[in-house]
Amino acid sequence: MGAVRRSLLLVPALAVALVLPGCTTSPEPSEPETAEAPAKATPEAAIAPVVEPWAGLPTLVDADWAAKAAAATGIPDRAMLAYGGAAVYVANQNPGCNLGWNTLAGIGEMESHHGTIDGSSIGADGLVTPPILGIALDGSSTNEIPDSDQGAIDGDATWDRAVGPLQFIPDSWRNWGADGSGDGKVDPQNFDDAVLATANYLCHAGGDLSVPDNWRMAIAAYNDAAPYAVGVSEYAIRYSNDLATG
Repeated sequence: MGAVRRSLLLVPALAVALVLPGCTTSPEPSEPETAEAPAKATPEAAIAPVVEPWAGLPTLVDADWAAKAAAATGIPDRAMLAYGGAAVYVANQNPGCNLGWNTLAGIGEMESHHGTIDGSSIGADGLVTPPILGIALDGSSTNEIPDSDQGAIDGDATWDRAVGPLQFIPDSWRNWGADGSGDGKVDPQNFDDAVLATANYLCHAGGDLSVPDNWRMAIAAYNDAAPYAVGVSEYAIRYSNDLATG
């Protein structure tokens, strides 16, 4: 892990710590206060089934579709490859989940502006640099979460911190970490790994996400801060509409 950047404050995903109002770098969602479950968005040019050996999320979706979607939405192309690839992966492995790439993109925007917060960027291999690290969950603006990993995942041996572009706390990453890049490693700072872990968790938490109440339940399980689902919903709907009209 890189050095902890104390200026960074993100909304922790999959944490019992709730950031207090005004303590997040994520954009403030607008009214209404009730989240609208977005329609599932599936990559138009999803082509490749999941095969072995596993080659990673970007191989599951057509690069031209990803480029078109990135241009229409303003989402980085490399992030769109991960979102689209994860949607295809879930459609193959867990078709009853009905997870759209736009829901994943809504979460990615809320958590780290698609891996670009505080000057970070996503490499061709999916690795986000500089590493994204949240504030110490020391009770000052969040619930208190003492260190659970001896600093192995988050670089802090005193308090837990949310890590990576999708902001997993160490305990959640140990339970849900996944190899989305196909490199044989499970790294919360790898965008593909983090997106696949998020997709798997949402399907586990909500079941069929085409059911609005299930979608809202899954987002609340990921982060139950009151405005969070509203923000994810607004971004997910916006991105889907941008692509449809772009």
